[in-house]
Amino acid sequence: MHGPSPLRELTLARIRSFLREPEALFWTFGFPIIMAIGLGLAFRERPAERVAVGVERGSVAERYAPALAHSDEVELTILPPDSTDHAIRKGDIAVLLAGRDALTYRYDPARAESRSAQLVADRVVQRAAGVTERVPSIHDRERRPGGRYIDWVLPGLIGMNLMSTGMWGMGFGLVQMRQKKQLKRLSSTPMRRRDFLLAQILARLSFLSFEVPPVVLFAWLAFGVTVQGSLLGLALVTLVGAMTFAGLGLLASARAKTIEGLSGALNLVMFPMFVLSGVFFPASRYPDAIQPFVQALPLTALNDALRAVYNDALPFAAYAGELAILAAWMAVTFLLSVRWFRWQ
Repeated sequence: MHGPSPLRELTLARIRSFLREPEALFWTFGFPIIMAIGLGLAFRERPAERVAVGVERGSVAERYAPALAHSDEVELTILPPDSTDHAIRKGDIAVLLAGRDALTYRYDPARAESRSAQLVADRVVQRAAGVTERVPSIHDRERRPGGRYIDWVLPGLIGMNLMSTGMWGMGFGLVQMRQKKQLKRLSSTPMRRRDFLLAQILARLSFLSFEVPPVVLFAWLAFGVTVQGSLLGLALVTLVGAMTFAGLGLLASARAKTIEGLSGALNLVMFPMFVLSGVFFPASRYPDAIQPFVQALPLTALNDALRAVYNDALPFAAYAGELAILAAWMAVTFLLSVRWFRWQ
């Protein structure tokens, strides 16, 4: 009679040890929701803010003050000449209308809000002067699904969490076992390294159903963020991403003997991806010269694939390239982990 499967027993043992770590449970399940709450509140939908416009008292601009005051887009302040410089410098106003002979706009062109305020103020002034639009236009203000910042950033948060929990979870567990001499005792058994490491990955995957769906559900209930594409596609991308970063975590901890050494290795790997891989802003903002490197990073591929499903409802073929990059990272890191892993 055959006994229990070694791979099954190793996987269950890793799951039990993980459940005994309340800190790991918080960072895996609680922290992503806290991040979603913070970013959702910071970038929640709000009515369009009025632009802060100042008018210098006694200038030619004062004749347009009534029109500016009645505009729904303008927050008007009338300023004496001796306080205008201070108001501009401190940011109390975004643009100042002044001038003795001709209307003058004073603003800092390096500030985006100042450029916007100048355009708004000039439009109000021109209308007050009787100028009509030379080219008739229609303003399409319809909101598109997935167009808010919280819609865009949520897949990045999921990708970041899959990276963090995969790498830290794998790394800390193995290094702690190595420090406690548990791995040394396991080395005396007929167990193969491949089975042991594969069990760590399978244990990691067993928590995905408790890790990602709560974030997706919370984002839908709290902020109305919906999955535009296939839930099956989202599950596939999440699964491949989790396996990829579990492999990276195994590789980083293959020979690490201390938590300090592991932390250095993980930060060295993870920090470039935190910055470059489009978690909080698009990776396309970086120069073209480094784009090949940025696009080859596993977190970039994961975030792009998640957004292709979550925000854009694209078919599998549209993100198959990203999945191929993740699969390549997954295979290479696991094979290297098996080769370089040391029990003690």
